[in-house]
Amino acid sequence: MEAYIVGICIAVCGNFLISISLNIQKYTHVRQSQRGTRPYYTSRVWWVGVLLMGLGELGNFSAYGFAPASLIAPLGCVSVIASAVISVVFLKETLRASDVLGGALALTGTYFLVTFAPHSSPHVTANMVERSLVSWTFLIYFMSEVLLFAILMYLYKCRNVKHIIIMMILVALLASVTVISVKAVSGMITETLRGSHLQLTYPIFYIMFIIMITSCAFQIKFLNEAMKLFDATEIVPINYVFFTASAVVAGILFYEEFYGISLVHVLMFGVGCLLAFTGVFLIARARPRIKMDSVFISMGQMPGKSCTDKVQPQTDDSKYGTLASKFSCSSSNTPDEL
Repeated sequence: MEAYIVGICIAVCGNFLISISLNIQKYTHVRQSQRGTRPYYTSRVWWVGVLLMGLGELGNFSAYGFAPASLIAPLGCVSVIASAVISVVFLKETLRASDVLGGALALTGTYFLVTFAPHSSPHVTANMVERSLVSWTFLIYFMSEVLLFAILMYLYKCRNVKHIIIMMILVALLASVTVISVKAVSGMITETLRGSHLQLTYPIFYIMFIIMITSCAFQIKFLNEAMKLFDATEIVPINYVFFTASAVVAGILFYEEFYGISLVHVLMFGVGCLLAFTGVFLIARARPRIKMDSVFISMGQMPGKSCTDKVQPQTDDSKYGTLASKFSCSSSNTPDEL
Protein backbone atom coordinates (compact mmCIF):
# COMPACT_ATOMS: atom_id res chain seq x y z
CA MET A 1 0.00 0.00 0.00
CA GLU A 2 1.22 3.47 -0.87
CA ALA A 3 2.56 5.44 2.09
CA TYR A 4 0.17 8.35 1.52
CA ILE A 5 -2.85 6.01 1.71
CA VAL A 6 -1.57 4.74 5.04
CA GLY A 7 -1.24 8.35 6.22
CA ILE A 8 -4.77 9.21 5.08
CA CYS A 9 -6.26 6.16 6.79
CA ILE A 10 -4.41 6.89 10.03
CA ALA A 11 -5.45 10.56 9.98
CA VAL A 12 -9.11 9.77 9.27
CA CYS A 13 -9.23 7.11 12.00
CA GLY A 14 -7.45 9.44 14.42
CA ASN A 15 -9.89 12.29 13.82
CA PHE A 16 -12.84 9.91 14.08
CA LEU A 17 -11.60 8.62 17.45
CA ILE A 18 -11.19 12.19 18.66
CA SER A 19 -14.75 13.09 17.66
CA ILE A 20 -16.05 10.03 19.52
CA SER A 21 -13.93 10.98 22.52
CA LEU A 22 -15.27 14.52 22.72
CA ASN A 23 -18.86 13.29 22.50
CA ILE A 24 -18.20 10.77 25.27
CA GLN A 25 -16.69 13.46 27.45
CA LYS A 26 -19.55 15.82 26.75
CA TYR A 27 -22.06 13.11 27.60
CA THR A 28 -20.24 12.47 30.88
CA HIS A 29 -20.19 16.17 31.78
CA VAL A 30 -23.91 16.52 31.12
CA ARG A 31 -24.82 13.32 32.99
CA GLN A 32 -22.71 14.15 36.03
CA SER A 33 -24.06 17.71 36.11
CA GLN A 34 -27.65 16.47 36.02
CA ARG A 35 -27.04 13.93 38.75
CA GLY A 36 -25.05 16.37 40.85
CA THR A 37 -23.13 13.56 42.50
CA ARG A 38 -19.53 12.65 41.85
CA PRO A 39 -17.06 14.73 39.78
CA TYR A 40 -16.93 13.77 36.11
CA TYR A 41 -13.31 12.60 36.34
CA THR A 42 -14.41 9.77 38.65
CA SER A 43 -16.48 8.29 35.80
CA ARG A 44 -15.05 5.34 33.92
CA VAL A 45 -16.84 6.49 30.79
CA TRP A 46 -14.99 9.81 30.91
CA TRP A 47 -11.65 8.02 31.15
CA VAL A 48 -12.60 5.88 28.14
CA GLY A 49 -13.05 9.16 26.27
CA VAL A 50 -9.62 10.35 27.39
CA LEU A 51 -8.05 7.06 26.23
CA LEU A 52 -9.69 7.39 22.81
CA MET A 53 -8.45 10.97 22.65
CA GLY A 54 -4.89 9.84 23.26
CA LEU A 55 -5.15 7.17 20.56
CA GLY A 56 -6.57 9.68 18.10
CA GLU A 57 -3.82 12.21 18.79
CA LEU A 58 -1.19 9.50 18.38
CA GLY A 59 -2.73 8.59 15.04
CA ASN A 60 -2.67 12.18 13.82
CA PHE A 61 0.96 12.55 14.86
CA SER A 62 1.90 9.31 13.07
CA ALA A 63 0.08 10.33 9.88
CA TYR A 64 2.58 13.14 9.27
CA GLY A 65 5.30 10.51 8.94
CA PHE A 66 3.55 8.84 5.99
CA ALA A 67 1.89 11.61 3.97
CA PRO A 68 2.47 15.28 3.10
CA ALA A 69 1.41 17.85 5.69
CA SER A 70 -0.70 19.64 3.06
CA LEU A 71 -2.73 16.44 2.69
CA ILE A 72 -3.07 15.50 6.37
CA ALA A 73 -3.91 18.91 7.83
CA PRO A 74 -7.13 19.61 5.87
CA LEU A 75 -8.51 16.18 6.81
CA GLY A 76 -9.48 17.67 10.16
CA CYS A 77 -12.86 18.43 8.57
CA VAL A 78 -13.57 14.69 8.80
CA SER A 79 -13.86 15.04 12.56
CA VAL A 80 -16.31 17.93 12.14
CA ILE A 81 -18.62 15.76 10.06
CA ALA A 82 -18.24 12.79 12.41
CA SER A 83 -18.99 14.95 15.44
CA ALA A 84 -22.14 16.34 13.88
CA VAL A 85 -23.42 12.84 13.04
CA ILE A 86 -22.54 11.38 16.43
CA SER A 87 -24.14 14.25 18.34
CA VAL A 88 -27.39 13.87 16.39
CA VAL A 89 -27.56 10.07 16.64
CA PHE A 90 -26.36 9.50 20.19
CA LEU A 91 -26.81 12.83 21.99
CA LYS A 92 -30.16 13.56 20.28
CA GLU A 93 -29.17 17.04 19.21
CA THR A 94 -30.99 18.96 16.47
CA LEU A 95 -29.99 18.38 12.86
CA ARG A 96 -30.19 21.62 10.90
CA ALA A 97 -30.30 22.15 7.15
CA SER A 98 -26.97 24.00 7.35
CA ASP A 99 -25.44 20.92 9.00
CA VAL A 100 -26.50 18.72 6.09
CA LEU A 101 -25.28 21.21 3.49
CA GLY A 102 -22.04 21.82 5.40
CA GLY A 103 -21.41 18.10 5.74
CA ALA A 104 -21.98 17.56 2.02
CA LEU A 105 -19.60 20.39 1.11
CA ALA A 106 -16.97 19.18 3.56
CA LEU A 107 -17.17 15.63 2.19
CA THR A 108 -16.88 16.89 -1.38
CA GLY A 109 -13.94 19.07 -0.38
CA THR A 110 -12.28 16.10 1.32
CA TYR A 111 -12.62 14.06 -1.87
CA PHE A 112 -10.95 16.84 -3.89
CA LEU A 113 -8.19 17.17 -1.29
CA VAL A 114 -7.39 13.48 -1.25
CA THR A 115 -7.53 13.26 -5.05
CA PHE A 116 -5.51 16.34 -6.01
CA ALA A 117 -3.17 16.86 -3.03
CA PRO A 118 0.47 15.79 -3.49
CA HIS A 119 0.70 12.10 -2.71
CA SER A 120 4.39 12.00 -1.97
CA SER A 121 7.06 14.12 -0.38
CA PRO A 122 10.77 13.68 0.16
CA HIS A 123 11.73 11.22 2.86
CA VAL A 124 12.24 13.24 6.01
CA THR A 125 15.73 12.64 7.33
CA ALA A 126 17.97 14.62 9.65
CA ASN A 127 20.14 15.76 6.74
CA MET A 128 17.10 16.84 4.74
CA VAL A 129 15.73 18.88 7.67
CA GLU A 130 19.11 20.55 8.21
CA ARG A 131 19.33 21.52 4.53
CA SER A 132 15.79 22.91 4.50
CA LEU A 133 16.41 24.99 7.61
CA VAL A 134 19.23 26.92 5.92
CA SER A 135 17.62 27.26 2.49
CA TRP A 136 17.00 30.82 1.29
CA THR A 137 13.33 30.13 0.63
CA PHE A 138 12.67 29.03 4.18
CA LEU A 139 14.87 31.72 5.75
CA ILE A 140 12.97 34.50 3.93
CA TYR A 141 9.65 32.90 4.89
CA PHE A 142 10.71 32.46 8.51
CA MET A 143 12.01 36.00 8.88
CA SER A 144 8.76 37.33 7.40
CA GLU A 145 6.85 35.28 9.96
CA VAL A 146 8.99 36.59 12.80
CA LEU A 147 8.47 40.19 11.67
CA LEU A 148 4.70 39.77 11.34
CA PHE A 149 4.54 37.97 14.69
CA ALA A 150 6.44 40.83 16.38
CA ILE A 151 4.10 43.45 14.88
CA LEU A 152 0.99 41.54 15.95
CA MET A 153 2.38 40.96 19.44
CA TYR A 154 3.02 44.70 19.75
CA LEU A 155 -0.58 45.43 18.78
CA TYR A 156 -1.90 42.70 21.05
CA LYS A 157 0.21 43.34 24.16
CA CYS A 158 1.25 47.00 23.98
CA ARG A 159 -1.68 48.56 22.10
CA ASN A 160 -4.24 46.19 23.64
CA VAL A 161 -5.84 45.37 20.28
CA LYS A 162 -7.90 42.25 21.02
CA HIS A 163 -9.24 41.51 17.55
CA ILE A 164 -10.10 37.92 16.67
CA ILE A 165 -8.17 38.01 13.38
CA ILE A 166 -5.01 39.23 15.10
CA MET A 167 -5.21 36.45 17.67
CA MET A 168 -5.93 33.77 15.07
CA ILE A 169 -3.03 34.92 12.89
CA LEU A 170 -0.74 34.63 15.91
CA VAL A 171 -1.95 31.06 16.38
CA ALA A 172 -1.55 30.31 12.66
CA LEU A 173 2.03 31.57 12.61
CA LEU A 174 2.85 29.27 15.51
CA ALA A 175 0.96 26.46 13.79
CA SER A 176 3.19 26.78 10.76
CA VAL A 177 6.25 26.19 12.93
CA THR A 178 4.48 23.33 14.68
CA VAL A 179 3.61 21.56 11.46
CA ILE A 180 7.21 21.79 10.24
CA SER A 181 8.58 20.44 13.52
CA VAL A 182 5.95 17.72 13.93
CA LYS A 183 6.50 16.36 10.44
CA ALA A 184 10.26 16.47 11.03
CA VAL A 185 10.02 14.54 14.29
CA SER A 186 7.43 12.09 12.99
CA GLY A 187 9.30 11.60 9.72
CA MET A 188 12.63 10.90 11.42
CA ILE A 189 10.97 8.41 13.76
CA THR A 190 9.32 6.72 10.77
CA GLU A 191 12.63 6.49 8.92
CA THR A 192 14.24 4.97 12.01
CA LEU A 193 11.47 2.36 12.33
CA ARG A 194 11.87 1.48 8.66
CA GLY A 195 15.48 0.63 9.43
CA SER A 196 16.93 2.88 6.77
CA HIS A 197 19.05 4.86 9.22
CA LEU A 198 19.08 5.70 12.91
CA GLN A 199 17.82 9.29 12.88
CA LEU A 200 17.50 9.74 16.64
CA THR A 201 21.25 10.14 17.06
CA TYR A 202 21.21 13.52 15.27
CA PRO A 203 20.95 16.69 17.41
CA ILE A 204 18.45 18.16 14.93
CA PHE A 205 15.87 15.57 16.04
CA TYR A 206 15.90 16.87 19.61
CA ILE A 207 16.00 20.50 18.46
CA MET A 208 12.86 19.96 16.38
CA PHE A 209 11.24 18.09 19.25
CA ILE A 210 11.80 21.05 21.59
CA ILE A 211 10.48 23.46 18.95
CA MET A 212 7.39 21.27 18.55
CA ILE A 213 6.60 21.27 22.28
CA THR A 214 7.28 25.01 22.66
CA SER A 215 5.17 26.08 19.68
CA CYS A 216 2.33 23.82 20.81
CA ALA A 217 2.38 25.37 24.28
CA PHE A 218 2.15 28.91 22.93
CA GLN A 219 -0.64 27.95 20.56
CA ILE A 220 -2.60 26.63 23.52
CA LYS A 221 -1.96 29.87 25.37
CA PHE A 222 -3.23 32.13 22.58
CA LEU A 223 -6.20 29.91 21.76
CA ASN A 224 -7.31 29.86 25.38
CA GLU A 225 -7.01 33.64 25.57
CA ALA A 226 -9.08 33.94 22.39
CA MET A 227 -11.74 31.66 23.85
CA LYS A 228 -12.09 33.98 26.82
CA LEU A 229 -12.84 36.93 24.53
CA PHE A 230 -14.78 35.45 21.62
CA ASP A 231 -17.50 32.93 21.02
CA ALA A 232 -16.48 29.39 20.16
CA THR A 233 -18.52 29.47 16.94
CA GLU A 234 -16.18 32.21 15.71
CA ILE A 235 -12.94 30.60 16.91
CA VAL A 236 -13.61 27.09 15.58
CA PRO A 237 -13.96 27.76 11.82
CA ILE A 238 -11.46 30.64 11.68
CA ASN A 239 -8.79 28.61 13.44
CA TYR A 240 -9.44 25.62 11.18
CA VAL A 241 -9.06 27.75 8.06
CA PHE A 242 -5.97 29.57 9.27
CA PHE A 243 -4.33 26.39 10.52
CA THR A 244 -4.92 24.53 7.27
CA ALA A 245 -3.56 27.44 5.25
CA SER A 246 -0.44 27.65 7.42
CA ALA A 247 0.11 23.88 7.18
CA VAL A 248 -0.15 23.95 3.38
CA VAL A 249 2.27 26.89 3.12
CA ALA A 250 4.71 25.14 5.46
CA GLY A 251 4.52 21.97 3.37
CA ILE A 252 5.15 23.89 0.16
CA LEU A 253 8.09 25.99 1.36
CA PHE A 254 9.87 23.64 3.75
CA TYR A 255 9.14 20.18 2.34
CA GLU A 256 8.53 21.18 -1.30
CA GLU A 257 5.39 19.04 -1.36
CA PHE A 258 3.92 20.70 -4.46
CA TYR A 259 7.12 20.40 -6.48
CA GLY A 260 6.28 18.94 -9.89
CA ILE A 261 2.50 19.11 -9.37
CA SER A 262 0.51 20.35 -12.38
CA LEU A 263 -1.41 23.63 -12.27
CA VAL A 264 -4.71 21.75 -12.63
CA HIS A 265 -3.98 19.71 -9.50
CA VAL A 266 -3.04 22.87 -7.60
CA LEU A 267 -6.27 24.61 -8.63
CA MET A 268 -8.44 21.61 -7.78
CA PHE A 269 -6.68 21.27 -4.43
CA GLY A 270 -7.57 24.92 -3.78
CA VAL A 271 -11.21 24.19 -4.68
CA GLY A 272 -11.19 21.29 -2.23
CA CYS A 273 -9.87 23.53 0.55
CA LEU A 274 -12.52 26.15 -0.23
CA LEU A 275 -15.33 23.56 -0.09
CA ALA A 276 -14.01 22.13 3.18
CA PHE A 277 -13.71 25.62 4.71
CA THR A 278 -17.27 26.49 3.67
CA GLY A 279 -18.59 23.22 5.10
CA VAL A 280 -16.92 23.84 8.45
CA PHE A 281 -18.34 27.38 8.63
CA LEU A 282 -21.85 26.12 7.89
CA ILE A 283 -21.69 23.40 10.54
CA ALA A 284 -20.26 25.77 13.16
CA ARG A 285 -22.46 28.79 12.41
CA ALA A 286 -25.13 30.22 14.70
CA ARG A 287 -24.37 28.11 17.74
CA PRO A 288 -25.69 29.42 21.07
CA ARG A 289 -23.06 31.24 23.07
CA ILE A 290 -21.58 29.34 25.98
CA LYS A 291 -19.16 30.32 28.68
CA MET A 292 -15.77 28.64 28.59
CA ASP A 293 -13.84 27.57 31.64
CA SER A 294 -12.71 24.02 31.03
CA VAL A 295 -9.95 23.40 28.54
CA PHE A 296 -9.63 20.90 25.71
CA ILE A 297 -6.05 20.90 24.42
CA SER A 298 -4.90 19.34 21.20
CA MET A 299 -1.76 18.31 19.40
CA GLY A 300 -4.03 16.86 16.87
CA GLN A 301 -4.83 17.23 13.25
CA MET A 302 -2.62 20.12 13.18
CA PRO A 303 -0.59 19.18 16.20
CA GLY A 304 -0.87 21.81 18.80
CA LYS A 305 -4.34 22.98 18.02
CA SER A 306 -6.58 23.56 20.99
CA CYS A 307 -10.01 24.67 21.91
CA THR A 308 -12.02 25.24 25.01
CA ASP A 309 -15.46 24.04 25.82
CA LYS A 310 -17.76 24.59 28.75
CA VAL A 311 -20.68 22.23 29.24
CA GLN A 312 -23.55 23.81 31.10
CA PRO A 313 -26.69 21.73 31.67
CA GLN A 314 -28.94 24.81 31.61
CA THR A 315 -27.77 25.82 28.13
CA ASP A 316 -28.51 24.11 24.86
CA ASP A 317 -24.97 24.25 23.57
CA SER A 318 -25.91 22.13 20.58
CA LYS A 319 -22.98 20.55 18.78
CA TYR A 320 -20.17 22.83 19.82
CA GLY A 321 -18.80 20.41 22.37
CA THR A 322 -18.42 17.99 19.51
CA LEU A 323 -17.32 20.58 17.01
CA ALA A 324 -14.20 21.12 19.07
CA SER A 325 -12.96 17.96 17.40
CA LYS A 326 -12.18 19.80 14.23
CA PHE A 327 -9.09 20.82 16.11
CA SER A 328 -8.51 17.24 17.04
CA CYS A 329 -8.57 18.29 20.63
CA SER A 330 -7.35 16.27 23.53
CA SER A 331 -8.83 16.91 26.93
CA SER A 332 -7.13 18.54 29.83
CA ASN A 333 -8.63 20.08 32.92
CA THR A 334 -7.88 23.28 34.71
CA PRO A 335 -6.32 22.85 38.15
CA ASP A 336 -9.29 24.36 39.97
CA GLU A 337 -11.55 21.67 38.46
CA LEU A 338 -9.39 18.88 39.85
